[in-house]
Amino acid sequence: RLRARKARDAKAFAVMTSHPDALVELSAHERALLESPARPIVLAGRRPLAPVAAAVAPGSPWLGVLLPYTPLHHLLLHDVGRPLVMTSGNRSDEPIAVDDEDAHARLAGVADAFLGHNRPIHRRCEDSVVRARHPVRRSRGLAPAAIALPVPAGRSLVATGAQLKSTFCVAQGRRAWMSPHLGDLDTPAARTAFRADLELYLAMLQLRPEVVAHDLHPGYAATAWALEQDAELVGVQHHHAHAAACLAEHGETDPALAVILDGTGYGPDGTLWGGEVLRCDLTSFERVAHLEPVPLPGGERAIREPWRAAAAHLERAGRPVPFARWALVRESLKLGAPLSSGAGRLLDAVAALLGVCTSVSYEGQAAVELELLAGATPAEPYACRRIGDALVGADLVRAAHDDLAAGRPREQIAAAVHEGLAEAFAGACAIASVSGPRTVVLSGGCLQNARIAGTLERRLTDEGLRVLTHRRVPPNDGGISYGQAAVAAARMTSSCA
Repeated sequence: RLRARKARDAKAFAVMTSHPDALVELSAHERALLESPARPIVLAGRRPLAPVAAAVAPGSPWLGVLLPYTPLHHLLLHDVGRPLVMTSGNRSDEPIAVDDEDAHARLAGVADAFLGHNRPIHRRCEDSVVRARHPVRRSRGLAPAAIALPVPAGRSLVATGAQLKSTFCVAQGRRAWMSPHLGDLDTPAARTAFRADLELYLAMLQLRPEVVAHDLHPGYAATAWALEQDAELVGVQHHHAHAAACLAEHGETDPALAVILDGTGYGPDGTLWGGEVLRCDLTSFERVAHLEPVPLPGGERAIREPWRAAAAHLERAGRPVPFARWALVRESLKLGAPLSSGAGRLLDAVAALLGVCTSVSYEGQAAVELELLAGATPAEPYACRRIGDALVGADLVRAAHDDLAAGRPREQIAAAVHEGLAEAFAGACAIASVSGPRTVVLSGGCLQNARIAGTLERRLTDEGLRVLTHRRVPPNDGGISYGQAAVAAARMTSSCA
């Protein structure tokens, strides 16, 4: 009933409990995170007989748990006597309601009852979410605590972040204040909330930006705000910002290699990047390898309908396309389609091919469900050719198609794709490191995938390379604003040198 009311078909809910050991198996590190003053949601392995409805986190061996962090929570849990499903006071893709009038107007069809308070809410703040050793969502309890910049910002600076998993970052000197997670900026209400929260932070810090850093994508709402400002503008390529965020949180200023795996980011060549090996520092980058670009039929519709990505990759792989709608969509390719080298779209393609997910109700769903299918299933990696600078991702789809036709179990196919993707990028880094840096940073939303990230880190370490991963900033687009701030600060310094 809650899923229907919130229009949240499949995305997992979190559970608040005073007795987490009854629900999940916690490592010492996960327990320390759960019990820390920040009180984040911690994604941990669900116990097989945990008394939690299957609909809370459908099909997932993971469960997001959090401890009570206000007196009211303790009273509720004591009186109810069992864990509680917790969710934000909003409909999906809308900002959280922050006053009684707004809550009653927008949530009357969601909540059965409302508990008001005479203390006003000044700033929206979602729960923070942590998986393994990196934050997935940096918010309540973690933001806006300052994070150091390795190169000081010589002038007051605002970085506006990305369109999805939006955050902004305000910086002065060596300190950078990232906003809490704001959500996606796809609705007018979300864009209004972004602007209001940004102005609130500037007033709180008593700053007006002299420099504004922004993504290169011309359609981002955050970029639109940047272009309205009477300030020096610094455009930062999406995947360079990912790399810079990881470099900066480790205090690194020297050149490094970067593996950036995500869904979509605007490339300087006008195509959609997302499967990248970069040679970079905080001021600049060079693309040294990438997934081969494949047409994305329907553009953004392909993100919501992964079967489209599957069809395009199968076409490139020279294999038949099993989707009835493909004949009509194929004709539309003659009118042009954006080219994408996104790792997220490649994983989407495999998920659709295997029948795991052909349409999504939340961003990243197909890749998440493919990871769940692969699990810890052992598998040899599929081979992925390199032609020039391009890694032929369609090779993985071809192998998956042929094994599926031969009757190989789907979980083995999913595992072989994960291993093959990680192996391809590890190999590209090994080649680039012969004449380049020996440090590699890993970033991008697809590196929240524990299997891909774990295999990559292990393979790179075996090559004798130093590997840096996120610890304080999310690897997904929630960390983009901090990376933009680090790039802008470094460019200010280099221009003054």
